[in-house]
Amino acid sequence: MTPVLDLLAAPPDLLALGEPTHGESAFLQIRNEIFLSLAAHGYRAIAVESDQAAGLVADDFVRGADGVTLEHALTEGFSHGFGAYPANRDLLVRMREWNAGRPAAERLTFHGFDAPLEIEGTPSPRRYLLQVCDFLGVDRSAEIDDLVGADARWSDTAAIWEPGRSVGRSADAQRLRVLADDLLMELHRHAPRRPEGWRAAFVRATAAVAVLRYHAAAAAPLGRQERFAHLVGVRDALMAENLLAIRAAEAHRGPTLVFAHNRHLQRDPSTMTMAGTEVTWSSAGAIVGALLGDRYAVVVGSLGASPALGIAAPAPATYEGKLQRHGHLPRCVRATEVESGEQRTHDYRYFPLDQATVAHADAVLHIPTGTGPALLADRILALPGVEQVVASEENGAPEGAWGDRFFHVGPDRRQPFATIVEHDVPGFDEDSRLDRPGVFRLNVDLGRVEFTRLFGFPPRDFDAHRHEFDFARLDTVLPHPGYARYGFASIVMPGPQVLPEVDRLLAVAHARAVDRHQRATRRTTAPQG
Repeated sequence: MTPVLDLLAAPPDLLALGEPTHGESAFLQIRNEIFLSLAAHGYRAIAVESDQAAGLVADDFVRGADGVTLEHALTEGFSHGFGAYPANRDLLVRMREWNAGRPAAERLTFHGFDAPLEIEGTPSPRRYLLQVCDFLGVDRSAEIDDLVGADARWSDTAAIWEPGRSVGRSADAQRLRVLADDLLMELHRHAPRRPEGWRAAFVRATAAVAVLRYHAAAAAPLGRQERFAHLVGVRDALMAENLLAIRAAEAHRGPTLVFAHNRHLQRDPSTMTMAGTEVTWSSAGAIVGALLGDRYAVVVGSLGASPALGIAAPAPATYEGKLQRHGHLPRCVRATEVESGEQRTHDYRYFPLDQATVAHADAVLHIPTGTGPALLADRILALPGVEQVVASEENGAPEGAWGDRFFHVGPDRRQPFATIVEHDVPGFDEDSRLDRPGVFRLNVDLGRVEFTRLFGFPPRDFDAHRHEFDFARLDTVLPHPGYARYGFASIVMPGPQVLPEVDRLLAVAHARAVDRHQRATRRTTAPQG
């Protein structure tokens, strides 16, 4: 794939990489590769579509903070459930590995840039205000508790739909906004004396302000269509403020990559249907782009098919269909080189490319297809003489293995040359964390020679090297955690960008299986003397 920076007229301070949908892991996996390659060119931070205050926890892990485990960083360091995505685990682990032993100026930083809210729900500002007070060493807890009252009245989702139920324009809420503003002023007054931890306190203070602003917007007495347009516009304006603050903090260290849905990053007006209402607003990207000019660049994401989301291949006349003609591997192209097409049918799973979005982008990242067990199985079955056995109750497989796939050449079913598994084997094979939703692993029989060439040691020495590998990492050829000593390798969730290497390894394993089958055939058909 062409490096992103090679497609831009000038290197930006803030490079935006968009995805057209949430839930297709291929975008996150390719994002990880792009970010680590950009780190080699001076990029020092990534900002993702997740709660900025929660992101402090993920950044603590990335920085190697004692006491912050990976599991804690994933559960507490992301909002919107994004910590469950396996590729986000990889991102944090790889950033932490990069940072180990490097000087502070070269270390990578993780940021969330969303406000701590969902479009249809917003929490109480209590904890953010108390955290700022704790940093400042002031006790205003009684006043805050009195004004906030019960948290339930803030988190009431019905208040988003019914302005009269919102607390956002009450006298208590207005006094809290003044209090939050006072705390922000105090933070700046204390900055010379309290630089350590100041940035985190500032993020929490702005989170409190954001929550109070959104509650006020939810209480506005507007008509339905105008109301939803206002709410999504306020959210993106808060995102834009956070991005500008992140850039101010990172300006002396290097450029920043931002990753989010296209609708939050595109320069042209964003549209979305909510509760049967079409709303239009200016995205965070449109706001930041207007303020930064050519210091902001955006690469919008485009998707062909997604087995994980049930999205079929696009019609040939659409933008995505025309991009699809150029092969099965991801590609990044200048927006000016994208052929005009029809707009793909839109549903809740995917926001298609259109003329305006492409015209206002700098480049387009097109992923022809996400990968999945069925897609990989089709690639294996296309090899000559291959048959597949799917573990099931009918063929006597244990329940924990049902759905796993085994690929053979010839009638001997004792030694598959490749398998696709979606389940851990408790007590034996759990290191790949196949218990995570949607996670699968391809295993291939490489034999001693290819195994040794790949890993630098023969299969028999695997136990001495086991500690060197993170078996849950995606897109990486690793020794099989259970069968490496027999020459097996594995790849967890290989993304579309690694399909050429997958095909090469499958060819090696298939050739070994064919050779075994031919030798067995010669033995059984040889004349008996």
